[in-house]
Amino acid sequence: MVRISRTTQVSDSVVVDIDPEAAYDAVTDLTQMGRWSPENTGAVVPEPGRPVYAGMEFVGANRRGAMRWHTGCTVVVADRPDRFVFEVRRWGVWKPLLPVAVATWEYRFEEVPGGTRITETWFDDRTDWPDTPALWFDRIATGKRGFAEFQKGNIRRTLERMKAELEAGG
Repeated sequence: MVRISRTTQVSDSVVVDIDPEAAYDAVTDLTQMGRWSPENTGAVVPEPGRPVYAGMEFVGANRRGAMRWHTGCTVVVADRPDRFVFEVRRWGVWKPLLPVAVATWEYRFEEVPGGTRITETWFDDRTDWPDTPALWFDRIATGKRGFAEFQKGNIRRTLERMKAELEAGG
C-alpha cells in the first residue's frame, strides 16, 4: 500500500446570484465548460442538449500551453440541483485510450442568501503513484510544486469566470 503525503484534494466556492437549478444546468452543460476553465476547452457528449445522467460517458478536450490532450470521463453523480460528479479514467493525446485514474471533479450547489454557492472540488485519483515520482511529474507538467497547487489556481479562475458570466445572464 502506498502512503500518500501530498495534497490530493482542493476545493473552492463562489456565490452566484442565480438559483441552484440554473447553476446546475449551466455547469453540467459540459460542452460549455471551456468558456470558464483555464484548461478545459469543452467536451463531446453522446447526446448534445440532453441533461447529464449517472453512467454517461463523455470526452473532455484540454490544453496547457502548447500541450493538448483528451480525457475519457464518466458521470458518477447527477443529482439536480445539488451535486454533480465525474471521474477522469482515460487519457490520450488524440483519443483517450490509456486507462488511468487521473481525477474526480465534484460540483455542489447550495442555496444561500444572495443566490447559490457553487463549490468545485478536485480529487487526485493517482493514489497508486508514490509521492516522489508524482511530485516530479507534477512539477514538469504544471510548473508548480504539485497538482494541488496548480488546481487551486485553476478552480479559482473557473469560479470567477463562471460567476461573471452567469450573473451577466450568459
